[in-house]
Amino acid sequence: MDAQKITQIAIRGRWAVAGIFLANGFLTGSWAPQIPVFLTRLDISKFTLGLLILLFGAGAVTAMTWCGHLISKHGSRTVLCWFGLVGSFGLLVVALAPNVPLAAVAMFIFGGSIGGMDVAMNANAVAVERRLARAIMSSSHGFWSLGGFAGGALGGFAIQNYGHLAHATVVTALAFAVIAVAIRYLIVEDRHPVAEHHKFALPANPLVYLVGLMALLTMISEGAVLDWAALYLRQELGADLAIAGLAYAAFSGVMAVMRFLGDGVRNRFGAVTTLRASALAAAAGMLVAGLAPSPWLAIAAFAFCGLGIANMVPIIFSAGGNQEGMASGTGMSVVTTMGYSGILVAPSAIGFIAEHSSFGPIFVALSGLLIVVLVMAGLAHRAEFAAEPAPAE
Repeated sequence: MDAQKITQIAIRGRWAVAGIFLANGFLTGSWAPQIPVFLTRLDISKFTLGLLILLFGAGAVTAMTWCGHLISKHGSRTVLCWFGLVGSFGLLVVALAPNVPLAAVAMFIFGGSIGGMDVAMNANAVAVERRLARAIMSSSHGFWSLGGFAGGALGGFAIQNYGHLAHATVVTALAFAVIAVAIRYLIVEDRHPVAEHHKFALPANPLVYLVGLMALLTMISEGAVLDWAALYLRQELGADLAIAGLAYAAFSGVMAVMRFLGDGVRNRFGAVTTLRASALAAAAGMLVAGLAPSPWLAIAAFAFCGLGIANMVPIIFSAGGNQEGMASGTGMSVVTTMGYSGILVAPSAIGFIAEHSSFGPIFVALSGLLIVVLVMAGLAHRAEFAAEPAPAE
């Protein structure tokens, strides 16, 4: 096959995996406006709702843990087909659940399908990066942020005017259509020599766990802003509800824009340098937010933090998927599982600490975690890549 044809296949694969990121973000974002209806429809307490959401996270982590093994056996494209097509129905299954026991099963399945998609789509994005010899991970995550924004922004309007079942049905149809088209053009990565085994085992290389630790520390900070920034502005800085809501909006908006610009920055300056600068910016923003005397300064600081965090996770994921002597799916599984554990576990821990302290010192402490990532940034050198020839097809 000539070089031009190989390049065309890789470019189609690049946009196909972007479509999967978009659909995954859209499904996840569409769940958020369903939560109030879910609470009242099942007539449950916030505590019970928290347990059901925890089951979503448990399903995600369970799938993430096994997904690397599945990718090593079948390839990221095949695994992404499985999880993607099943995952497109996840929100609809939750919306149809008539009682708490069935809702618990539905939430676990929904979380598992979204988590499995996450590992497989990131592994496939790494394969595209190798094929094209340039970064596409940041913009891929930008498409995820765009999908999440669209799902969250449109969901409330749709549910209010057409009902939660109609909303879930339309979301399912759109996600299924995008995924069904995209999977036809996903690239097939080379089988890694160590991926020929069929027995599940955790990787022995300690470096992949250190890369996972960087993902964990970064995503703890991201989850803290998501769950607690608005409450911090409201309770401790005296902001009204409208202004308090701008904290995460500014953070996520800047992060989405920067993710679309991030590949160009990374291609020019390299993964390690970009990660160091990003970690420094994120730490500075988090520090100022924790010390801010006014809501508007805190909002600006959270936006600056989003500017830094935007490209940290994509670079760390690329490093996880490019570990030496390890299939990309295996490394990606470890790093994503460790990273998303931060978002799942940290919010409750932060809430417990905040009951006995305040949010300001917590955000200051989180800036210290981001400095740890800055110090460890050299471990992301595996995210630097050279051209990888495509196999003959």
